[in-house]
This record gives sequence, C-alpha cells and structure tokens, in this order.
Amino acid sequence: MKASQTLADNLQLVLTDLIELQLQGKQAHWNIVGPNFRDLHLQLDELVAAAREFADETAERMRALHALPDGRSTTIAASTRLEQFPAGLTKTKDAVKLITDRLERTVQTMRDVHDEVDEEDPTTADLLHAFIARLEQLAWMISAEIMSASASVADPQEA
Repeated sequence: MKASQTLADNLQLVLTDLIELQLQGKQAHWNIVGPNFRDLHLQLDELVAAAREFADETAERMRALHALPDGRSTTIAASTRLEQFPAGLTKTKDAVKLITDRLERTVQTMRDVHDEVDEEDPTTADLLHAFIARLEQLAWMISAEIMSASASVADPQEA
C-alpha cells in the first residue's frame, strides 16, 4: 500500500507532536524543582520513552507506506501544535499542569486525524489507538501528582 498525501500529512502531524512531546518531557525532566521531584522526574522519563517509541513507530509506519517522515528540528519547531515549554526552573505543580496539557494536545492531534487515517488504513489507525491509550494513561498518572481527593471528575486538577 502507498499512502495518499492526506495520510502522509496526517501521520506527519502525529510525528511532529510526538517528537515535540519527547523534547518537552526532557526539558521538564531536567528543570523541575519542588515537592514530589523524584516521582515526577521518573514519570517524565516514562513519558519521554513512550513518546520516543511512538515517534519511531509512526516514522517507520510512514516509510512502510512509502511516505517520508520529517523529524528535522526546523520542521518540528515550525509545525508542532504544542505550546513551547517555559525556560528555566519549573515548580513540580506547574510542570504537572504543563505536561498534562501537552499530553492532552498530542492525543487531540491523534483524534483529529484518526477518522481520515482509519478510512485509508485501519492498520495505522490501530497504532493510533494504542498511542492514545498509553498517553491518556500517562496524563492521568502525571496529573494525579497534584490531584486532591475532593477533585471532581470534570476537573481532576482542582485543589
């Protein structure tokens, strides 16, 4: 099978956000400070590993479909849907919110392209399903670092 330009473009969007998520996860990992530092530090490594793995799987799937992945830094910086992570030290509570937001944005990119991907290539859509499930699990686990027992289901980050 050869990917259409639409499929290639949709997978490039996913790839871009996964690479950026990996980079931002490492930026947070290196610069977080405060309560629960060690737990969050280790969770960020899990996030980085998952984003790296999923980016590689996406790029390799693109190649299997005769599409050309573009992971160059200029492409990532120009194309990501993720907001830039702040420079400098970041309090653990703030980092949790920032990273959770970026996880959710990356998942949203996957959801945005899912139907078009599934229409052309259900096998690739299956990859997206697995990525979404793991990234949503990571978002829940990371956001739980600042969740209170009285938080509502509608807003789990209420304090």
